[in-house]
Amino acid sequence: MKTILIIGGSKGIGKAIIDLLKDDHQIIAISRTETESHPNITHYSLDILNDELPTIDQEINGLVYCPGSINLKPFTGLSIEDFKSDFEINVIGAVKTVQKYINNLKKGNGSVILFSTVATHLGMPYHASVAASKSAVEGLMKSLAGEYATKVRFNCIAPTVTETTLAEKLLRNDKQKENIQMRHPLQRYLKAEEVANLAEYLLSNKAEAISGQVFPIDAGIVSLKL
Repeated sequence: MKTILIIGGSKGIGKAIIDLLKDDHQIIAISRTETESHPNITHYSLDILNDELPTIDQEINGLVYCPGSINLKPFTGLSIEDFKSDFEINVIGAVKTVQKYINNLKKGNGSVILFSTVATHLGMPYHASVAASKSAVEGLMKSLAGEYATKVRFNCIAPTVTETTLAEKLLRNDKQKENIQMRHPLQRYLKAEEVANLAEYLLSNKAEAISGQVFPIDAGIVSLKL
């Protein structure tokens, strides 16, 4: 049974990943809000940025860093603090986590999944802060994939709008949902479970030859023009 560490697993994509893996994997979940009770889940309640991470005395086969932000404002409306806050949660939190557990991951031939966004590959108004921090995540991932090649795999998933609490401001009524759907060539946005399916694959032995890659799951918004 593989051990998978999931940061931010109490809701959204992180919860969907835990729901998918919990019956066949040992899950270590770190989040501010407690996850569900399950025989295979060990939970630590803490703030990833401000609290000390727990020491884990075992090999870790997979790490998924889920915390993120959707801070959409006109560029002139973004403060320096907005940029710093987005960078802290998206980049510094991931750095802190990987540095803490890299030796556990090396012992477990681990697979690390970080999260980017389609906004790093498609110029989108009001995305300056989140696109800047997520671009840094992609650069971090590629550098670490090279540094730890043969020991730990690193990849990014870059979703479009996903139906989670983080995106609820974008999907707060039927008209907004319809507008988001129509912006995508496949005329739909994502469910968290779809992103979890890709994460499951990248964590598995089936993806042993994949590292240093960014995987858009975008309903066609980046790759298709109809």
